[in-house]
Amino acid sequence: MAGQFDGKVAFITGAARGQGRAHALRFAQEGADIIAVDICDQIDSVAYPMAAPEDLDETVNLVEKTGRRIVAEQGDVRDFDRLKAIVAEGIAELGRIDFVLANAGTLACFGQQRNEITAFVDAVNVLLNGLYYTVEAALPAMVDHGDGGAIVITSSTAGLNSLCPRFSIRSHGFAGYHAAKHGVVGLMRYYATSLAEKNIRVNSVHPTGVATPMLMNAAFEQFIEEFPEATSALHAILPVELIDAADVSEAMVYLCGDSGRYITGITLPIDAGITVK
Repeated sequence: MAGQFDGKVAFITGAARGQGRAHALRFAQEGADIIAVDICDQIDSVAYPMAAPEDLDETVNLVEKTGRRIVAEQGDVRDFDRLKAIVAEGIAELGRIDFVLANAGTLACFGQQRNEITAFVDAVNVLLNGLYYTVEAALPAMVDHGDGGAIVITSSTAGLNSLCPRFSIRSHGFAGYHAAKHGVVGLMRYYATSLAEKNIRVNSVHPTGVATPMLMNAAFEQFIEEFPEATSALHAILPVELIDAADVSEAMVYLCGDSGRYITGITLPIDAGITVK
């Protein structure tokens, strides 16, 4: 049975695990081929273990089991030239890009590193500059084939509201996270208006906490033990603590598919009601 994305190609950053892997697998199940990127290395301001090359290998394995093709490369979204090279490689093998899922992210909000000014700089460089580089690297290919497409930017509930209710949990890293996640909303709206004539739709999704290694790790658990007041950022009005990566993937499919063909320029919370508290 044909999927709704047969003949399409999705370019996905942060694809080695977590939300990025879930998106790659879900889009492959819908028939898309995948260009997958992940740094697969550690950033000093991040207290939890980041993805490893073996994680990206597993994403490749899972996508290939669906029968779809995948080009997977290690790359840092802060490196524009590297992203352009990966896009060129992906297009040489897969022919085109129809969807950009700008998902790569870090959370430099716990561990002692969070209090260093480099945590702010890293957050902005990865989450905001890296998003811009991701879109700009893929955009020429999207415009070139003339069939339109969709870009979905992963922001956060921290891109709509402050998740820092107390002085005790403020940090350079948390400030950078908020600044970047709000900043990508501005870029989303800029792209939504400027790319509309090319039939490229652009939206952002705003998940609450997601059950991935970004939150499910010893460094985060230690932070919560020391600062239990920080959990208020995850207190939803629906009876859920963390959502699943698959919940975000379904929103990505909705926005990229025919179901979202007239949707552009929106901020879509996937937050169990946190934004309306």
